[in-house]
Amino acid sequence: MILCCGEALIDMIAEPTVSGEQGFVPHSGGAIFNTAIGIGRLGGKVGLLTGISTDMFGEQLTAALQISHVDTGQIIRSDRPTTLAFVQLRDGHASYSFVDENSAGRMLTPDDMPDRLPGVSALYFGGISLACEPCADAYADLLARHGSEKAVMLDPNIRPDFIADQTRYRTRLNRMIEQSDIIKVSDEDLDWIIPGPETLAEKIPLLLQAGPVLVILTRGGEGATGYLADRTEVSVPVKKVDVVDTVGAGDTFNAGVLAALDDAGCLNKPALRSLSADALRAALVQGAAVAAITVSRAGANPPWAHEL
Repeated sequence: MILCCGEALIDMIAEPTVSGEQGFVPHSGGAIFNTAIGIGRLGGKVGLLTGISTDMFGEQLTAALQISHVDTGQIIRSDRPTTLAFVQLRDGHASYSFVDENSAGRMLTPDDMPDRLPGVSALYFGGISLACEPCADAYADLLARHGSEKAVMLDPNIRPDFIADQTRYRTRLNRMIEQSDIIKVSDEDLDWIIPGPETLAEKIPLLLQAGPVLVILTRGGEGATGYLADRTEVSVPVKKVDVVDTVGAGDTFNAGVLAALDDAGCLNKPALRSLSADALRAALVQGAAVAAITVSRAGANPPWAHEL
């Protein structure tokens, strides 16, 4: 089972009410939640490890996971509130205002993390959970405990506005990168992780030297490229679609990649170290296909397997 570790929250998306004034409609979301949903809909065996409230929004999140065949056995329930992200869409692009203080997801600590992960073959980390403390330390501790025996994918999805202490964040993130097998970064993420005048192509080897065996670089409309430790490069284009909005595009790209690698028997440490260019290309193609469907409809609504 792939265990996705990180935030589940409610996106409050602005929509007109019957009176004509703007209101906000609650939609289940969160980067790691979206990836788990995406894998589940593709038929992958997947679970979510996160903190979820016992409030009405927590019940909504749990129900959405179950509908999409995501295992909820590792969910940590509490009576703390659910994180709310108020979303404004402008020209298909989202801006967020978060209400996250003292939330069920954010207040997780290392003591809440499981000592054993039976049935789990791979771990996935990312999103704002890597920046918001104390849960960021909890997920870093989970990786330190189990990363040596599980395949690990990390998507930093860096949002500078969430980083209260840049030195602490960089130290924690660099340590997690060293323990990961796959790193997925956007061009903006890579420039933030490795600041300096070097080109993206020059920064990729530096990231690989840190420990991962595969770096996936996404460049929006220019597609995605995978870089293996032996310097093999594989690029795939984006699928051309009419874009409704980009909410959840990267999250569901990750779901497609993870599901494809898992289906091919490649989502384990030995297989990733010897990953072929063909297997990498197939994973990137599926990631692009899943993301294309997601951006062609409103919100983070990953496709089911039959839609591919």
